[in-house]
Amino acid sequence: MSAQPHPNQFALLSQRRFAPFFWTQFLGAANDNVFKFAFTVLVTYKLQVGWLPPALAGLVIGAVFIAPFLLFSATSGQLADKYDKALMTRLVKNLEIVIMVLAAIGLASTNVALMLACIFLLGLHSTLFGPVKYAYLPQHLDERELTGGNGMIEMGTFVAILLGNLAGGLLIALPAGGWLGGAQAVAAVSLVLAVLGRAVSQWVPATPPTAPNLRINWNPVTETWANLKLAHGNIVVFRSLLGISWMWFFGVVFLAQFPSFAKDVLHGDEHVASLLLMVFSVGIGAGALLTESLSRRHVEIGLVPLGAIGMTLFAADLYFASRGLPDVPAQTVGAFLGQAAHWRVLFDLFALSLSAGLYSVPMYALIQLRAPASHRARIIAANNILNALFMIASSLIVGALLALGLTIPQVFGLTALANLVVALYIFLLVPEYLLRFIAFVASRVVYRFKVRGDEHIPTEGPAIIACNHVSFVDAVLLMAASPRPIRFVMDHRIFRIPLLGWLFRLGKAIPVASQKEDPAAYAAAFEAADRVLADGELLGIFPEGAITRDGQLQPFKGGIMKILERRPVPVVPVALQNLWGSFFSRVEGSAMVKPFRRGLFSRVALVAGSALPAGDVSPDNLRAHVGRLLEA
Repeated sequence: MSAQPHPNQFALLSQRRFAPFFWTQFLGAANDNVFKFAFTVLVTYKLQVGWLPPALAGLVIGAVFIAPFLLFSATSGQLADKYDKALMTRLVKNLEIVIMVLAAIGLASTNVALMLACIFLLGLHSTLFGPVKYAYLPQHLDERELTGGNGMIEMGTFVAILLGNLAGGLLIALPAGGWLGGAQAVAAVSLVLAVLGRAVSQWVPATPPTAPNLRINWNPVTETWANLKLAHGNIVVFRSLLGISWMWFFGVVFLAQFPSFAKDVLHGDEHVASLLLMVFSVGIGAGALLTESLSRRHVEIGLVPLGAIGMTLFAADLYFASRGLPDVPAQTVGAFLGQAAHWRVLFDLFALSLSAGLYSVPMYALIQLRAPASHRARIIAANNILNALFMIASSLIVGALLALGLTIPQVFGLTALANLVVALYIFLLVPEYLLRFIAFVASRVVYRFKVRGDEHIPTEGPAIIACNHVSFVDAVLLMAASPRPIRFVMDHRIFRIPLLGWLFRLGKAIPVASQKEDPAAYAAAFEAADRVLADGELLGIFPEGAITRDGQLQPFKGGIMKILERRPVPVVPVALQNLWGSFFSRVEGSAMVKPFRRGLFSRVALVAGSALPAGDVSPDNLRAHVGRLLEA
């Protein structure tokens, strides 16, 4: 793993630890879709197959491709944990070459059964590679690179899907009488892509197994259940699995309806359906790439509620925008784009897919960061099974709704409503998402928030974050700067403030009272603080004991020493700058009485210093460190 700074996520494409793997997965995803889409067009328009009628061809091919995810994901996750992921990558690419040779034979002989078997094998190829793909990144990228790396992978996957579909459609349409007919062209391109992928995979660096002594459990049912139980032990990881699966449910609603939506609602030809796919894919890719800059290179799950809001709003507006469009003969892309109402449809489609990119990338990164390394690939494999089940459920539910007489726009509207309900359910079950969203908004809308030294805040292991106390939102800004959750010890009186009190209770903040005022609450607070550190989490404290009333750094109290006596952990000094005088400070005696005292977007900053060993900490020494950071 490298922590070398780079200007943006695209710079990863110049580094061996990322570039060969990126292009390997890109070529594989493109190849899957070249052959899959070409085969779909072939049996829909060119071949007459009694047992595979054109109306069912797309559904059958999709089901055959997804089947291996249900059957073999559990096994593939175990293989990715047990063996070197670079070796697994090359073996998978060897399999792809064999599949493409069989596909070429099937295309040359118009053997539909053999080509359908190749679709199944391509699904197996993707199933084997899926856990490798997402378990590989955390072994080569650090926490500050995970979001950007996942964004690149997500963008690459959807661009590859788009290009693969377009290439497959164009190639199979070539006239059969030429020197290279449609079927031959598809076979040649697919085989070339497979060989290129295998060649590039040779440069993927060694990635040691995380569970080399693992004994393979060949029963997919018991293995999947075991890994879901393991993921359930970390509630944030488990809910993230469900959240990603829901995103695929949501996406399939739109992707599966593009042909019918283009023809029956937008009154466009087949090229308009391709335009919808292009807009959707570009939107996903744009959202995936945007996550790195919005997250300041951390795993920022505050983007997940933002993405969910966008998915709901723009899916709902797509329902309104696509109702009552004039019934005209099939339009070309040019005629379609010539009508202003259609631009609203395209914008909604782009915005909801961009929001889906913002929603999914932080979840993938969070799973990679929080899942135990020894079981990471297996948990990702379990996620792939859930994804497949949710996609199947999506197709069945949408099919039932359409059979009941609902229109496609009405299905989109119901999906928007369902997304709102599911998002609220997940975010209330896992408050960390909501808390990070509030911190994200506060640090980017209420303030212009600059963070320095955040690399000193540890991404794993117990530590105490000790900060000066200037305002009622200090904890919110600390949450925004930290790569992972912080449990705060806070004055019990803050919990009486209506909105902030609810927020801090949601974040499982620890109320503390003075020993004189409430001995039981005082003792309980120290017990709770010790449990936080024992669990390997971050503990946030404000050693001054109360919000400053004059803007000056107050003397530090001795409570931190009592915590360190029981559990000696590193202490990270942190200073919040320029918050004095803001709406949430006590600059004129009472906070939160003049909403626009400094307006919106006022500049504030956080500076973190190097961690101090527990033995070097005293109240005066810690105060001196924070004081120097205040002046930095």
